[in-house]
Parts: sequence; structure tokens; C-alpha cells
Amino acid sequence: MKSFRQYVLSAVPMVMTIMLFIGLWEGAVRFWNIETWILPAPSLIVHSFFETWDLLPGHIWMTTKEAILGFLLGIVVALVVAFVLDMSPLLRKAVYPILLFSQTIPIIAIAPLLIIWFGYGILPKVLVVALVTFFPVVVSLLEGLQSSDRDMIRLVRSMGGSVWQVFYSVRFPHALPYLFTGLKIGATYSVLAAVISEWVGASKGLGIYLIKAQSSFATDKVFIVIVLISILSCLLFLVVVLISRMAMPWKHKVKK
Repeated sequence: MKSFRQYVLSAVPMVMTIMLFIGLWEGAVRFWNIETWILPAPSLIVHSFFETWDLLPGHIWMTTKEAILGFLLGIVVALVVAFVLDMSPLLRKAVYPILLFSQTIPIIAIAPLLIIWFGYGILPKVLVVALVTFFPVVVSLLEGLQSSDRDMIRLVRSMGGSVWQVFYSVRFPHALPYLFTGLKIGATYSVLAAVISEWVGASKGLGIYLIKAQSSFATDKVFIVIVLISILSCLLFLVVVLISRMAMPWKHKVKK
């Protein structure tokens, strides 16, 4: 496992690239006198952030709550569905193609239906996030379970291992890296899905704040929301990474 100092040093090139990009952006806006409603300078965006900070916490919390609850619901449903499909080959052949087909339906088309069915509360937003995060988790976990080492399975069975012991000692540990790959993808999509769900009906959240800023040509506030969405997505991603390190210590052993 890398030390903290190694992580800091590995992040230096990325930080320098970001700073260079921001500097070029600031210089270009000032040099060509670009209107703020077209492209605000980074300094103006930072200034607007501190000016409007009092309005943001409520919106941030609402979107974060929708994203986390939806992500957790999507994980639970994905685990159940993956385990059921893994146990039944016939059911897997019948349901798996439907799951693939469901991903061709744009989520922005489903969100209004959920609003009609469940109202304008938090539930339809949570369901939208769950629908978005469900698919990568169930597909990744199912692939991991199906690709388990057959020799190891036969070995455990030859030693008198039950179906549960085979699952617990061989199949699930093998599927964990696949599961966390799906969770990382779902985590990055969850905040964006929450924002999209707020577009079709909400009174609070980064999505509704984004629409209001866009309609008033407050481009600096639009950039603030974009940065906040990215930060929240990265934080959820990092949480999944930390949990994966605790769940799979054998993949992160210190190399001597």
C-alpha cells in the first residue's frame, strides 16, 4: 500500500495540469474580453461561490441524500437480483436480456413517469438513482460469480463443502473485485442521476438550482453546480474505494 507521501507525489502532475488549465482559462477570458454570461473567469466563479454560499447547503444536502439513498437501494436490489440469476440458469437466460434492453431507455424519459406515480417527494428521485446505479452493479457481480475458478469449486466440494461453503469461501471472494468495479461506476453516476431526477420536479437540490441559474443566464452559478456535482461524485467514489480496501485486504498488501 502506498504511503501518504507517495499519494501526494503522484497527485502533483494532476494538480499542476489543473492549475495550468485554470490559468489559461483565466487569461483567455481576460485577454479576449469574453462576456461573463458566455464564459466567466474562474476567479468570478470562486467569487460567486462565496457570495451564494448561504443558498447552497440545502441544495447540496438534498442531492446528496437522494444520491446516497438511491445508491444504497440500487445496491440492495442488484445483490438480490444477481444472486437469484446466478442460482437459476433458466431465469438468467430469461431476465438478463431484459436487463440489457432496459438500458436503452433514457432515464430522462422514465423520471416523469415516476413523478406521476409517486408524486413530487424524495421517493421518485431515489428510484431514478437506484435505476441508474442498479445495472452496473448487477452485471459486474453476476459476471464475477459466473467466472469463479471451477477447480477451486470442485476442490471445496470434494472436501465435503456445502453449496453455501462454496459460495462463501470461493465464489463470493472471487466476485468481490467485480462487485466493487460496478459499485465505483454506480457511485460516479449516482449524483448525476439525482440531479437529472430533480429537473422534472423538485423544490430543492442542485438540479433545480442549476435550472434556475441557466434560465437567468447566471453561467458562473452553472459552473458552481458542475464543480459541486464532480466533487460529490468523487467523494462517493472514494468511499467505495476505501470500503473495497477494507473488504479485500489481500489485494492491497504492502509489497516488500
